[in-house]
Amino acid sequence: MAFGFLALFLSNLIMLLAPQVLRQAVDALRVSPETTSLSVYAIAFFGVFVIQGVFKYYVRQTLGVVSRRVEYDMRNDLFSHIQKLTPSFFHTMKTGDIMSRCTNDMQAVRMLLGPGIMYSGNAIVVFIAVVITLLAMNPTLTMYALIPMLILPLSSNRLSKRLYTRSRQVQEQIAEISGLAQESIAGVRVVKAYGREEKLVEKFQRASQDYVRHSMDLIKIQGTIWPLMGTIAGMSSVIVIWYGGILVIENSITLGELVAFETYLAFLMWPLMAFGWVINVIQRGMASMHRMNELLDSQPEDSGMAGGNADPVAEGSVTFSNLSFGFGDETVLHDISFELKAGRTLAIIGPTGSGKSTLLNLISRMYDPPPGTIFIDGRDVCSMPLKTLRAAIGVVPQETLLFSRTIGENIAYGNPDASDEEIQAASEVSQIRAEIEEFPNGFDTMVGERGVTLSGGQKQRTAISRAVITDPQILVLDDALSSVDTYTEEEILGRLKSVMNNRTCIIVSHRISTIKDADMILVLDEGRIVQRGCHDELLAQEGLYARIHEKQLLSDAIDNLE
Repeated sequence: MAFGFLALFLSNLIMLLAPQVLRQAVDALRVSPETTSLSVYAIAFFGVFVIQGVFKYYVRQTLGVVSRRVEYDMRNDLFSHIQKLTPSFFHTMKTGDIMSRCTNDMQAVRMLLGPGIMYSGNAIVVFIAVVITLLAMNPTLTMYALIPMLILPLSSNRLSKRLYTRSRQVQEQIAEISGLAQESIAGVRVVKAYGREEKLVEKFQRASQDYVRHSMDLIKIQGTIWPLMGTIAGMSSVIVIWYGGILVIENSITLGELVAFETYLAFLMWPLMAFGWVINVIQRGMASMHRMNELLDSQPEDSGMAGGNADPVAEGSVTFSNLSFGFGDETVLHDISFELKAGRTLAIIGPTGSGKSTLLNLISRMYDPPPGTIFIDGRDVCSMPLKTLRAAIGVVPQETLLFSRTIGENIAYGNPDASDEEIQAASEVSQIRAEIEEFPNGFDTMVGERGVTLSGGQKQRTAISRAVITDPQILVLDDALSSVDTYTEEEILGRLKSVMNNRTCIIVSHRISTIKDADMILVLDEGRIVQRGCHDELLAQEGLYARIHEKQLLSDAIDNLE
């Protein structure tokens, strides 16, 4: 950037020579109109602009390139920071809004850092250099010429504030449109299923109309800047022609000096016009940078206390000690305590909204639990580095998400170095290998966005394979078998039992059949453990577990009659 500003300074310094060559040419022609002298001045004039062009080239190759590199770094930093944010952050900010900040706002900031800085520097250098030169030529004429420019600071301050406000409104409306488009496209099957296309189009049109309205408000202010700067420059030019002409008639200055003076004044038109453009770029860039800082200032996940033990998890025992947890003022889990020894299976069952998924998310610190409440192998999870903790846990979430890649790549997502044999073995565990091999491209079959080309059961089984292939010490299944039939469920559980031998397993399910063979079963209700024990012990108690079991037996009997 230092070299770029040096080239910018030299470029404008060379430019100041052009009017002087023009002055000498005009005065020389008045005294002795010869073709030879005219050719010399023409060559000199041409040489000035050639040299200036060379320096301008280096200005763009430095300051322009720097802005692209800064954009590259900022984009990577922003994306890296987003990956570190807590899941709760994404509950409060729409995906489309985040995407808008990473694209439209990033572009506005780049314009500020690149052309904004370059043209600002150029305008300042030209303005100062030209004014000094004009004062040296004729101070009185210069003072008259600068009178209209007193309007500039008065108007620019007011326009800048309005530009910032309008620019931010436009960027926020772009985020609104992006969010609406993303949500509509992601849920297009639901939209079509309920015949809501027309209503959605109307909603999008209203959002677009709001964007047009905000953009028109911004354009009205932008449209004021250019004519204002042009008017100021024109008024200065009129004054110079009027008063300068009088000075020429009085022989106070030569005609060549007046021509040179007017040429220098014309050079001031560019800084004035650039100043108007730069005001717009700066205000838009500042508004966008403010929106990006809202992301960058968001607190990332706490990766663990300083000096925490980064040793890998060896066994996988899990202990909860008097855990209470909630979101805001609402407590979701109350006084949860249990101990799961390594290699054992824990099952959790309970009504919808009883806190089952929240409990699982606390183990892998998708939400941060209070310190001293959850331990793995006797180590507080809050003191463990996130990378160490999550490397020991294989998770199959309740909402299955597959990426727009091949089935094989999705299975190997947590273990990219897995061999084809390992991928096939993992798919065998989840009972999906036979179905995959029936696809035309087998494991190389693209699954489409969010796994749209697979059924719900196929997506769940692929997700199970993805967790198994990482060979975790702790396997967490959050209602991961809800989309498969009872027979397939039994096959998967049987194979998981052999694969997860000596591994800790935690299963959340609404089906008794899924969890009946677990070493320990916890029954949650309204965030509290209301029962605990094995299947037979819980059936012997007249409690919530027995009532759930009875209802499911009755439901199965009705299904068999049908």
